[in-house]
Amino acid sequence: MKVLCAMSGGVDSSVAAAELLAAGHEVVGVTMRLWGGASDTGCCSIADVDDARRVAQQLGIDHLVFNFTDDFDRHVVDPYVAAHASGRTPNPCVECNRHLKFDRLAERADLLGFDAVATGHHARVVEHDGRRFVARGADPAKDQSYVVHVLPPHELARTLFPVGHLTKAEVRRRAEAAGLRTATKPDSQDVCFITRTGGRPQFLGDRIAFRRAEVVDDTGRVLGEVDAVELVTIGQRRGIGLPGGGPKRYVVDVDVERGRVVVGDEQALLVADTKVVGCTWAAGPVEGDVLAQCSAHGAARPARAIPTDDGVLLRWRTPERRVAPGQSVVLYDLADERVLGGGTAG
Repeated sequence: MKVLCAMSGGVDSSVAAAELLAAGHEVVGVTMRLWGGASDTGCCSIADVDDARRVAQQLGIDHLVFNFTDDFDRHVVDPYVAAHASGRTPNPCVECNRHLKFDRLAERADLLGFDAVATGHHARVVEHDGRRFVARGADPAKDQSYVVHVLPPHELARTLFPVGHLTKAEVRRRAEAAGLRTATKPDSQDVCFITRTGGRPQFLGDRIAFRRAEVVDDTGRVLGEVDAVELVTIGQRRGIGLPGGGPKRYVVDVDVERGRVVVGDEQALLVADTKVVGCTWAAGPVEGDVLAQCSAHGAARPARAIPTDDGVLLRWRTPERRVAPGQSVVLYDLADERVLGGGTAG
């Protein structure tokens, strides 16, 4: 089979390409140029492209570079900025996977005559009742099914996750055994277009005008002030303009239009239900008992899914922390393996 393997310059995608070769496939590596600005935290730097190219040379395969920077700006960066400006907390990695690493990559693969695309994500594709589903990777600490949950069944038919059955330790062992230059390279962290030096405040501050907001308790009593309401998210405890030494207070609501941040104690963070909208489903809308994961590295919690006109209402088995509007919520089967679908908190 002719496979186009996305190579980010990291160890996972390097080993993914090596595994495909070992399985007898005809492999071509490709690195997607996504972010055209400064990057020191993710997988979009010039050094990463060079690492991918050199690993391809080590493996004896061709290496291509696709420039998708305009698509990345349109589908990932612009919505990220707009979400913060409206008081929502986005998941840019989910949108990057949805629009770039699979959709655009698959389009290009079709044009070039490839049979399948592959990435180094720690996830698996499984079959159940004649349908394909995204499933958790073998390494619970590195599982990435949450960020690839948006893949529809027709994409899964030609998607390969060659390292999904391996632990991260085994990936590194195989990279070392093959002498790959990325064997000891640290994992990429955080959002690729947010630098360590300037962080989110500088990135957003260069693109939108920050607005001050009052910090109030649930009675409306003013407790303090924040310089940028656009940087505040649900559950935040630090950096919300309150003096130290008092009781712990957490953000329980962000109202950008009114310039108001409401805080409360930990109990005030708990809710019985969470609304999820903009859902994609692996095999149709879900109703009944599920496990729901609300952050990339969080644990899945039991809930009952109740269909609504625009998505699903999750009724938690026991009260759970509020989920920031805009955050991805991914639903799994009760065995905590197969992705049933997901959307964003409303």
